[in-house]
Amino acid sequence: MVTPQEFTAQMSVREDRCRLYVVLLNTTERWPEHRFDHAWPLPTFTERAEALSLLGFEPVPGAEWTWTEDAENPDDPASSVLLIAAIRVRSRSEVRA
Repeated sequence: MVTPQEFTAQMSVREDRCRLYVVLLNTTERWPEHRFDHAWPLPTFTERAEALSLLGFEPVPGAEWTWTEDAENPDDPASSVLLIAAIRVRSRSEVRA
């Protein structure tokens, strides 16, 4: 069995939509991405897992979503908040190879 490569998947909430994408470093490839048709309520764990599956990824066993916030304008304390979630994932095709 091929050892699957791990990546970071992130979900950001902006402009009333959630966007889930897998970060592919050191490549010029387009990052796999899924856009949810809503931001609120936030996509459930199941919705996020299904989106990852559609992109060909799955959470690494034992991985958990972490949440952080950022600011639209970091120099303005009254700036809108951006929510960012992240989880370690692996390619599903490599796991089953």
